[in-house]
Amino acid sequence: MTSVAELPFWAEGLRAALREKSRSSPSVAESGDPPGRMPASVAVVLRGKFDPELLLIRRAEAPGDPWSGHMALPGGRRDPSDADLLATAVRETLEETGVNLRKEGELLGTLEPVLPATRHLPPLVIHPFVFAVPGAVCARPASPEVAETFWVSLSRLRCPSSAGTVEIPLGGGLRSFPCIRVGDHAVWGLTYRIVLELIRLIQGLEQVSGT
Repeated sequence: MTSVAELPFWAEGLRAALREKSRSSPSVAESGDPPGRMPASVAVVLRGKFDPELLLIRRAEAPGDPWSGHMALPGGRRDPSDADLLATAVRETLEETGVNLRKEGELLGTLEPVLPATRHLPPLVIHPFVFAVPGAVCARPASPEVAETFWVSLSRLRCPSSAGTVEIPLGGGLRSFPCIRVGDHAVWGLTYRIVLELIRLIQGLEQVSGT
């Protein structure tokens, strides 16, 4: 994987924070995933010098897809041809958004694996890999599975006015979940949990630096 020539200050700080987090609370390795769980990974892709932007996708609406129309991070299940889950995240990001993390990305570390909290979703364990890319990198829907791509600043995702709840039909009724509003769309569920962990890490860096 090609290194980004000059990483912005936040990327170096985030790399250090992710490294420290892995020392104090090691993430579950793929070999240690819970029995019966299918391995998958997502890419947490950030760009920009001062106010990092996060790459999000909106999945296309498709019958039978439990994430039909949802906001998400690029990624998916591990393919037998993938060397590891990092390779899965890189491959899926290229296939879904056209962003080539192997050439343009710098791996900063990993966040905690997440598991679906409901039996209505496939039994996955999802490993998030965090990348920095140059500010000029663009994304586009590169797969029929992706309806839209978005670059959303972390300041916008963190803004109290973006916080809300969303009602989702589940188990024969409506259930309310916390979410982050991005325009007319809601980031909730597994993606919300991953984004929330990222935001908390960034906030911790700011507290340490006094910004």
